[in-house]
Amino acid sequence: MSRLPHAPDDDHDDHGGLHRDLAGTRARLGRRRWLSLVGSAGAAFGLAPILGCADSGVLDPSTDDTFTGGINPSTGVCTRIPEETAGPYPGDGSNGANVLNQSGVVRSDLRSSFAGLSGTAAGVPLTIALTIVSSSTCAPLAGRAVYLWHADREGRYSLYSSGVTNQNYLRGVQAADENGRLAFTTIFPGCYDGRWPHIHFEVFNSLAAASNVANKVATSQIALPKATCDLVYATTGYAASVSNLSRVSLASDNVFRDGANLQLATITGDVSSGLTAALTVAVNV
Repeated sequence: MSRLPHAPDDDHDDHGGLHRDLAGTRARLGRRRWLSLVGSAGAAFGLAPILGCADSGVLDPSTDDTFTGGINPSTGVCTRIPEETAGPYPGDGSNGANVLNQSGVVRSDLRSSFAGLSGTAAGVPLTIALTIVSSSTCAPLAGRAVYLWHADREGRYSLYSSGVTNQNYLRGVQAADENGRLAFTTIFPGCYDGRWPHIHFEVFNSLAAASNVANKVATSQIALPKATCDLVYATTGYAASVSNLSRVSLASDNVFRDGANLQLATITGDVSSGLTAALTVAVNV
């Protein structure tokens, strides 16, 4: 895909941003809220069977010790999530637009635009369920914050791509609960030319730290299994993704070609009722 035009700095005039959301977010987080967000994702965290196929690099939890992101279930040893590029469309202030200083960025449902913008991204429902752990001890890291973003069904990035420069959907921040868990409600991203289907994220030590990209402690990407992509891309609105996916593989992708085992999500659910992509992310403390 040719490089999409960059939007000018989009700080808006509201600098309350993430800090203003802190109090409300603390009230919204908690076990009851987590269960309502994740729903059936509990099965995914429990290493439920996944959708996938061999050429997608999907791992079998019953036979492969490197399953579930950075944790080896046999030894309890964790491996730090690989550091990857944030890409040209981060929306974190490092390349033009910045949503981290906008009120409303701390949210679980990423499908609609916020901070005075309107519009909703269509697509197959997807819950992204992450568990943040220490790479040295494997202990869950409560309170760590994740800024997550990805392309829409058409492969466009809000704030940057032609047709959606006036949208900021599919971007948001969440803080991990006492078990290191957090979840986003979103849509399954499309596949654009030249890249394997993926989701971007940055990890911060706290919600307060997430107001400034300079504070991030990890930047990485989540890979999506091919079999699941094939199912989703057979549905309405994803037609371009079918041909784009046929021209790329995990082995040829410029991010995942050096190995995607630590970044390949576990998928549960179905296309009609919604999917859940789960991943354990180990970071340095």
